[in-house]
Amino acid sequence: MQWKIEYKQSVVKSVKKLSPEVRKRIQFFLEDRIALLDDPRSQGKALTGEKNIWRYRVGDYRILTEIKDNQIVILVIDIGHRSNVYC
Repeated sequence: MQWKIEYKQSVVKSVKKLSPEVRKRIQFFLEDRIALLDDPRSQGKALTGEKNIWRYRVGDYRILTEIKDNQIVILVIDIGHRSNVYC
């Protein structure tokens, strides 16, 4: 099953501030690994206290997503360094 990856506008702005190496790594992780899975939840962890918000770890960065099963969409709601992404 092919999941569609969508990004919130605020995420697009914050990703442009990252180094090209980190951007490429995150893009590869989302589009070549997570989007191709039958169940994207198998690679992530549920965010404690939040319903339907999942987090993925890519090195020192965290990707917060909302998984919409009925639309087969993974909405990326935040990407940031592990020290400040959960604030």
